[in-house]
Amino acid sequence: MAGEGATWTPIEAEAQRAAKVLHPDSLKLPRPAHRRILTVANQKGGVGKTTSTVNLAAALALHGLKTLVIDLDPQGNASTALAIEHRSGTPSVYEVLIGEISIADAAAVSEQSENLYCVPATIDLAGAEIELVSMVARESRLKEALSSEALDELGIDYVFIDCPPSLGLLTVNALVAAKEVLIPIQCEYYALEGLGQLLRNIDLVKAHLNPALDVSTILLTMYDGRTKLADQVTSEVRGHFGDTCLQTVIPRSVKVSEAPGYGQTVLAYDPGSRGAMSYLDAAREIADRGTEMENA
Repeated sequence: MAGEGATWTPIEAEAQRAAKVLHPDSLKLPRPAHRRILTVANQKGGVGKTTSTVNLAAALALHGLKTLVIDLDPQGNASTALAIEHRSGTPSVYEVLIGEISIADAAAVSEQSENLYCVPATIDLAGAEIELVSMVARESRLKEALSSEALDELGIDYVFIDCPPSLGLLTVNALVAAKEVLIPIQCEYYALEGLGQLLRNIDLVKAHLNPALDVSTILLTMYDGRTKLADQVTSEVRGHFGDTCLQTVIPRSVKVSEAPGYGQTVLAYDPGSRGAMSYLDAAREIADRGTEMENA
């Protein structure tokens, strides 16, 4: 039992956690020896794909790493969450794919961190798949745009590509452009539904277009510790994917869901919340694993 002098409260604890997020001088994450490009993919909607993309990117950026988000979903949700302008006519990933502008020309800095860049998606991207069909090297347009020279111009350490919830030509471009795939899987019924098809498509891209591609990271999202189901799904996914799964799981959180409506990541919206701390822990794991991969 706490003594009379004890002043600890849940609010104080949350304030201390928020201070660690907002003043991360002592929590610098290791810079990868080589730039990492991760495609965040899952054709099943509502699994926390965009949410994970922007929050992981923001966590790395807040802790000293220059990070670029490529919004490859015509809905533009990643652009919204990072408060990046994406009205029609804004320089965007659409113009990048058709070769009109460079990545550096399209990238905008998020107000949430000077280290956080985003190439937004506008409504123009909705017709891009049709236009890409007739283009030369249509599967490699994004890879060509994400050249070492272009990313060196911005000094980028990490690139996260947010895919649409489909396995079309935009997603293929994302898989060809990256070396790593990060798959968010929700801790709910039918968590693995459709995952087999995604893995088969990744294998096809690896066999024919991008031999370097690998599923490097599985992130469990929407975890509700009050239910047996969440633990069952977690065990099933860990049993299937092993060490590819991050130890950190992302809890189901109202704060995480609310943040995009304010044009913010959860790290900016409520930095002391469980959701913010979980994404920070997941980002730290990703950064540490990158160092381990290079030392292996």
